[in-house]
Amino acid sequence: MAYQQLVTEERHKIAAMRSLYLGTREIARRLGRHRSTLYRELKRNASAHDGNYRASHSVQKASGRKSRSRRNGRFGADDFVWIESLIRLNLSPEQIVGRMRLEGTEVMSHETIYRWIWKDKAAGGALWIYLRGARKQRRKRYGRYDSRGRLAGKKMIGSRPASVETRQRIGHWEIDTVHGKSTACVLTVVERRTGLVRLGALRRATKELTTRRTITLLGKEAHRVRTITADNGCEFHDYEKIEAGLKIDFYFATPHHAWERGSNENTTGLLRQYLPKGTDLAGLTQPQCNRLAEILNNRPRKRLGYRTPNEVYYSRPVVALQS
Repeated sequence: MAYQQLVTEERHKIAAMRSLYLGTREIARRLGRHRSTLYRELKRNASAHDGNYRASHSVQKASGRKSRSRRNGRFGADDFVWIESLIRLNLSPEQIVGRMRLEGTEVMSHETIYRWIWKDKAAGGALWIYLRGARKQRRKRYGRYDSRGRLAGKKMIGSRPASVETRQRIGHWEIDTVHGKSTACVLTVVERRTGLVRLGALRRATKELTTRRTITLLGKEAHRVRTITADNGCEFHDYEKIEAGLKIDFYFATPHHAWERGSNENTTGLLRQYLPKGTDLAGLTQPQCNRLAEILNNRPRKRLGYRTPNEVYYSRPVVALQS
């Protein structure tokens, strides 16, 4: 098999799994990559300052090497006017390129757009702040006993039907809460096949409020809900009421295995562009959550062939992007 370079999504997964102290061989196995690929990636793109591996840093280094290996003087400022307007809508370069090609529009590569963004940043511009990982802060997590989510009788992900993992069928959802500065938070429920998300405003992450909001968010389309998978937070301890209210099966992921809920993790990353860490969510209303959900549901996704979650979930035709 011919060697293929790592893509941005894989670099983010590597960084996430290294933060959980997984070994290089285990990460390679989970990515379906040869271990030598991972060793080479870590050697070339880890930080020279502290030796840590950060996805945004590695993407920048890889893009820099590619830009130095070829000549790219074909595009000028006029060619980027439309591109910049889409970047300011928080679309990534890959999403922009993939979507425009899907619409039959000629466009430069996403690497060229990234180089334009870094060039703009070096000149004092602000395009870079619209990138998904621009403001991301990381902290070390030290091992300690965690007693959260200990609930007798709950169904673990190992007993979930194997077909859920394939993402071939609409109806399997993941659920989580995104927290801010205060006790208020946002409930996220995302459909695994399409990435369609529902957002709910919560004053507090209690099991009672979480249960009611979940049933409200999904009740009108309960016929399209077959399973829900959550982490082990105590806010999901009334899961049996959700099962009864929606007539579905509710499962729990393995503790500290964030990759088992990849749809949730990706959605949280997208949501953080609009609700950065430290934001006080106490004033966030349900109509505002609904509008945010629509923004995310109308963003083209690479794994959907650059269609949007709305287009795939509701079988809608492809329409041109609007800036």
